[in-house]
Amino acid sequence: MNSLSGKSVLALCRVFSSPLSLPPAIVGAVRVCHSGVNSKGKVFTKKRGYDITRNPDLNKGMAFTMEERLQLGIHGLLPPCFLSQDVQVLRVMKSYETRSNPLDKYILLMTLQDRNEKLFYRVLTSDIEEFMPIVYTPTVGLACQQYGLAFRRPRGLFITIHDKGHIATMLNSWPEEDIKAIVVTDGERILGLGDLGSYGMGIPVGKLALYTACGGVPPQQCLPVLLDVGTDNRTLLDDPLYIGLKHKRVRGKEYDDLIDEFMQAVTDKYGMNCLIQFEDFANSNAFRILNKYRNRYCTFNDDIQGTASVAVAGVLAALKITKNKLSDHKFVFQGAGEAALGIAHLLIMAMAKEGVPHAEAVKRIWMVDSKGLIVKGRSHLNHEKEEFAQEHPHIKTLEEVVETIKPTAVIEKLLNVYQRFDVIKFIVDHAYKQGIASWYPEPKDKEAFVLSQVYSSDYDSFTLDPYSWPKDAMKVQNV
Repeated sequence: MNSLSGKSVLALCRVFSSPLSLPPAIVGAVRVCHSGVNSKGKVFTKKRGYDITRNPDLNKGMAFTMEERLQLGIHGLLPPCFLSQDVQVLRVMKSYETRSNPLDKYILLMTLQDRNEKLFYRVLTSDIEEFMPIVYTPTVGLACQQYGLAFRRPRGLFITIHDKGHIATMLNSWPEEDIKAIVVTDGERILGLGDLGSYGMGIPVGKLALYTACGGVPPQQCLPVLLDVGTDNRTLLDDPLYIGLKHKRVRGKEYDDLIDEFMQAVTDKYGMNCLIQFEDFANSNAFRILNKYRNRYCTFNDDIQGTASVAVAGVLAALKITKNKLSDHKFVFQGAGEAALGIAHLLIMAMAKEGVPHAEAVKRIWMVDSKGLIVKGRSHLNHEKEEFAQEHPHIKTLEEVVETIKPTAVIEKLLNVYQRFDVIKFIVDHAYKQGIASWYPEPKDKEAFVLSQVYSSDYDSFTLDPYSWPKDAMKVQNV
């Protein structure tokens, strides 16, 4: 019998308030052993017994068949019940929906990820719009603030300033060898919450979960990293339960040397094609680090470049409706952090393609931060903000700026977007035409190739490959 789709399972869970109210036909349909056989076939593991049920990559809970339980030595370690993954999703959702607090929901999902990774991603992809605000923004911010209390199981690598000179050794501690993507933060500017130090680990963990849920990247190929150089957050420094280094942030050459060593150690171990994504660094470091490494490593800053690409793509799409050019518009930004500055720089690049000189393009961009409009002569402007300071009297609020400047576009808040497969196929074709693809020879069926690389949340089968020799070959010799 075909298994229910994720959406159908979620719908069932919300329609029926208890297992007893499920129609008999549904109960009979889903309370069967999941065969675990998918397009990738069977999986072999040397692990046995307790190690199986405590390994989130291998654990299937009560979806293990009787044959698997006997062969893997886990019979008796599980209740005498056999559930399909669909029913497991129902059980998780029933528990999930009893929780009204977003942080409680976050902890439930993270605990599931620690216990049964495939089931976690099956739940997550069943309704990505429901779960993204819990696994990532905005709930992940609350989770980061409470990370010391919510911490259950290491899901990333903590590298500190005291490990300088030994980062290569630390990378060897990570159990996976084939790492394709790293998300790294130093915890200094976590969302809009500021310096959370070691608690910032929740960001790379959450972002990489989305790599898998939305992009199909196998979780075993993802590595979250927290670079702990201390924190300037006095509340954390005074908290006896804080789990990070309890001293002020190390800056200057020692900090730069740590980043240099990290970049070199990562590429030495995982190769130059390993993606290193910088996330939630403070402005003072983010732009400097990006400019230093962008042409030397496979790296990008999500806050600066990722957000900018999505925002400017939206603006360019809007031009098809307004029937004019970028340079015909005047942009006001609410905020002047990494995201806003990244968008502004990309808008300038786009206007340059229209033939607009840099100085003229900058005049089309106005920025409002927490102290009001960024204008020339205002004190305490960093280098990044100074570039967009306009010759204009100071204005305090966004409303006044809009009334005075009369912009044609206000960039205030960006929503999460999801990649459509046709866009990804847009990208793959372009990579081969430009000779910048990383996989050769060029696949004949690119869509099939991409799909073959996508992570599947279907359970694997752990049954052995039984076979026998001819009887004559197995004849026992006697003296």
